[in-house]
Amino acid sequence: MKYKLVVVVRDDLDLSCGKIAVQVAHASVECAIRAIKNSKKIFDEWYREGQRKIVVMVKDMDDLLFLKDKAEKFKLITCLIRDAGLTEVPPGTVTCLGIGPGDEQTINRVTGNLPLL
Repeated sequence: MKYKLVVVVRDDLDLSCGKIAVQVAHASVECAIRAIKNSKKIFDEWYREGQRKIVVMVKDMDDLLFLKDKAEKFKLITCLIRDAGLTEVPPGTVTCLGIGPGDEQTINRVTGNLPLL
């Protein structure tokens, strides 16, 4: 089985490249921590395979929340990242969604049709 982690970024926020990089890093770390706590076997396999990460985008918050619900129906790890609001967006703005690490085929059922960032 192959594993991956996907981070879904909102396209409507017009974030700078640096801001996107930081938000994706936050999502990756948070999802990894959740996997260690709740799905250690999946985390270990994902880590052993090289910690594959994919970054995709969605149009807006509604699309992001739809994907979160869909991922949770498949029992995938999810985490919403809310910005502290110190630079580009107001405090509490949801910037991205981490999904996984998890089985690649299952995650593809949630995010496989989204464009790469």
